[in-house]
Amino acid sequence: MEYTYKTKMVCAREINFNINGDVITNISFNGGCNGNLKALSKVLDGWTVEEIENKLKGNTCGFKPTSCADQLCLAVREAYTKLNSKD
Repeated sequence: MEYTYKTKMVCAREINFNINGDVITNISFNGGCNGNLKALSKVLDGWTVEEIENKLKGNTCGFKPTSCADQLCLAVREAYTKLNSKD
């Protein structure tokens, strides 16, 4: 399933990815720190929701209470919850 998440309080405007079960692939960020987010997307490709959350949840950027990585955690959890609530 393709999923798009509208971010809050970060430079990236949205995050797009595919979710199959609990595995996340094809992550892309619209906006934000282009090089860093491309690298993050490559490293995390094929990781599970839990693996992403365990490594990145709560990460902050500067004085912001969140970051693009933290927003990705929120996004993948939201997608996983929605996918599994359709049963």
